[in-house]
Amino acid sequence: MPDHRFPCENCGSQLVFAPGQTSLTCPYCGHVQAIPESAREDVAEALQEIDYASAAQTLERGASYETTRVITCPNCGARNEFPEGTQATTCPFCATPLVTATSSANRQIRPTALVPFQLSESQARDAMTAWLGSLWFAPNGLQDYARRGRKMDGIYVPYWTFDAQTDTSYRGQRGDDYYVTKTRTVNGKTQTYQERHTRWHNVSGRVARFFDDVLVMASNSLPRAHTDGLEPWNLSALAPYRPDYLSGFTSEAYGIGLEDGLREARAKMDAVIDSDIRHDIGGDHQRISAKDTSMTDVTFKHVLLPVWMAAYKFQDRSFRFVVNGQTGKVQGERPWSKWKIALAVIAGLILAGIAAYLYALYGEGGSASFDGGFSLDAGPSWLDE
Repeated sequence: MPDHRFPCENCGSQLVFAPGQTSLTCPYCGHVQAIPESAREDVAEALQEIDYASAAQTLERGASYETTRVITCPNCGARNEFPEGTQATTCPFCATPLVTATSSANRQIRPTALVPFQLSESQARDAMTAWLGSLWFAPNGLQDYARRGRKMDGIYVPYWTFDAQTDTSYRGQRGDDYYVTKTRTVNGKTQTYQERHTRWHNVSGRVARFFDDVLVMASNSLPRAHTDGLEPWNLSALAPYRPDYLSGFTSEAYGIGLEDGLREARAKMDAVIDSDIRHDIGGDHQRISAKDTSMTDVTFKHVLLPVWMAAYKFQDRSFRFVVNGQTGKVQGERPWSKWKIALAVIAGLILAGIAAYLYALYGEGGSASFDGGFSLDAGPSWLDE
C-alpha cells in the first residue's frame, strides 16, 4: 500500500483507526483525531459501478490503478500489502515470518470503497472465545488459551462485487404427481394404499433477473468455507476508500483477478437462475434440459471488508479463526478432544447396555417373570396409588 503516516499532534506516534468510530486514536497518549467526513460527491463516486467491458479490454479506462508493495507468503500464498519502511513482518493468515526483501511491485485496480472495522480486537476476541465455548467436544482450556493467545490481526480482505442484468431461455420438463389406489395382502389381510406416479411433459420459457452486488472474495488465502460462513455483509455501510481507515491494520492484495472473479460470480448467479427456472416451471418436480443466459450491463466494484484473524498453535496443531469485523460472526478450524469423544462413546455404550438390559428384563409387554414365582410390573405398584 502507499506510504501514509498519521502522526499524533501530541507525541508524534502513529495514529491508528478506532473500530466503530470515525476517528484515529494514539495508542500511547490517547489523543483522538477525527476523520474528515467524505463529501457527498466523493461517496457517490466511490460507490459508482465500473463498466466491466471497459476495464477488461484496457487497463487505462474504467478503473483506477495503483502500484503496491506485496509479499507472497511462501506457506499459505497470501499476498500481503505493507507500507514503505517495513523490513520484516508476520503473515496474518498463518503466522509465518516474512522479510520484505522478497517483496515485489504489484499494479492492481485500486479499491474504491471499504467497510470500516466496527469491532475492536477485544470485542472480536470475546466473540471468538464465546464461539469456542459453544463447541461440543472441544479440549479443556481452549477458551483460556485463545483468550491469552497472540494478538489478533485486523485485515482488510479484497472482494469484488458484480451487478448484471440476466435473461435466460430454457427447456425442460414439468412433473405432476398423481396417485393410484392399490391393494396388497399383509398377514392374510387385504390392505389398500396409494401408489405415487409422476406424469412428465415438456415445457419452455424465459426468466429474467437483475443481480445487485454479487460478492466474490478476491483471495485464496482463507478457506472458502470460512469466508462464506462470515456472510452476510451489510454493504450499505460501504464508505469511500481512505488510507485513514487502514492505519493500524493490514490489507491484502487481490489474488483473483477481475475475469476470474466474474466467473465465480456467474456460478453464483447460475444457481439463483436455476431456482428461478424451477419456480417458473412449477409442478411437483422439475428438470432443466437446456438453458441459455445472456448477461448485459455488467459492472463491478473493488472493495475491502474487515476481518479479524487469529492463527496459533494448540497442542502442536495450527488453527485459524476468523471474525467478521462488522458483525462479530465467527468461523474457524475447530479442535477435537479425543478424551471427550472417547468418554461420550463409552457413556453411549453404557446407556445402550442399560436400555438392552431393561428391554430384556421387562420385555415388550412391560413385565417379566422370576423364578421366585412373582411377576414384576413395569413400575412399582405404589406409583399407581
